Amino acid sequence: MSSSPLRVAMTVEQLWQPVPGGSGTYIDALASAFGAVEDIEVHGIAARSARAEPGRFTAAPLETSGLPRPVLYEAWSRLRRPRVPGPGGQASSGYDVVHATTWAIPPRSAPLVATVHDTAFLRNPDHFTARGVAFFERSLRIVRREADIVVVPSEATRTDCVSAGIEPDRIRVIPHGTAQHRVSSDAADAFRAQHGLARPFVLWCGTLEPRKNLPVLLHAFERLLEDGSDLDLVIVGPSGWGSTSDEVRAAVDRLPVDRIHVLGRLSDIELQRAYASARVFCFPSTWEGFGMPVLEAMVHGTPVVTSRGTSMAEIVGDGALLVDPLDPRATAAALVRAAVVEHDALAEGAVRNSSRYTWDRSARAHLAAYRDAVELAATTRGGSR
Repeated sequence: MSSSPLRVAMTVEQLWQPVPGGSGTYIDALASAFGAVEDIEVHGIAARSARAEPGRFTAAPLETSGLPRPVLYEAWSRLRRPRVPGPGGQASSGYDVVHATTWAIPPRSAPLVATVHDTAFLRNPDHFTARGVAFFERSLRIVRREADIVVVPSEATRTDCVSAGIEPDRIRVIPHGTAQHRVSSDAADAFRAQHGLARPFVLWCGTLEPRKNLPVLLHAFERLLEDGSDLDLVIVGPSGWGSTSDEVRAAVDRLPVDRIHVLGRLSDIELQRAYASARVFCFPSTWEGFGMPVLEAMVHGTPVVTSRGTSMAEIVGDGALLVDPLDPRATAAALVRAAVVEHDALAEGAVRNSSRYTWDRSARAHLAAYRDAVELAATTRGGSR
């Protein structure tokens, strides 16, 4: 195969969503990492509305459709047109690969790579609107039918994709990277002082929804207080929805007001300071496509307690303790071990482990997946799946 640079059309429209989320982080970080990788030329693809705020994507040239987002998504999903806009506004696509980075999947005008972050809509369809589920289901059918290569962030998501009918030989497991943030001791001290955190604390962050499993952590924390622990609990993130929020509020109301700190949504900078300030980070989610927060905490040398049998167990190395996420007693015991008995060893393992997950490594693995897609397309139906 030729080693000439691949010209890749990469959908980046997620960055203009009101809450870009983890998918937005993936898109921005991956595109930025490609800037240091030879043999690839990336063009971002977005809807017409991106023209008003082009600064949201600066890692590569940005090509915009003539359609606004809602119309573009529906046209791609139902009509399989229009093609992605070509480089510099050319009518012809002119790309070697099209990479759909979310469930908004352009028509296959070149070998198609699709990233499937998770299949949450199949596991818990009641967590989405009926319209959203219908869109995701159409997108899954498109992936099964048209994608040459499917990128997933974990073996857990790979298993879900195989169960959903995607052939294993088309799937590539490529873990995300994580930014190697640094927080000074002065900044960490200032964070603790600002929020009245005089004692060492366990940190949890996320959106209040059932799979995040915060109630089990709250029950575990109650056990710690009963046993005389000096740990506090800090909860970070938006309120979320459904009965989980009600259950969490009820549990919070039972706890001493000076031992639990509900900080709400933090800026990215403040979140990094929270990670760096924590004695332990606890992430007892019952299911994730990848579980980025555990790596973000590990960058700062913060030991992690997280869930056995999940995608997080794949990536934590020797910087974490794994527990049954439905067992408050086991979670409480692991928090004590991570905060006291094994803290220093886990902290060292956390830093060592997180350093393996770089966006440069992820970008180079994506480039290999793109080349696989080109090769596979050339040998199937004359280049068309």
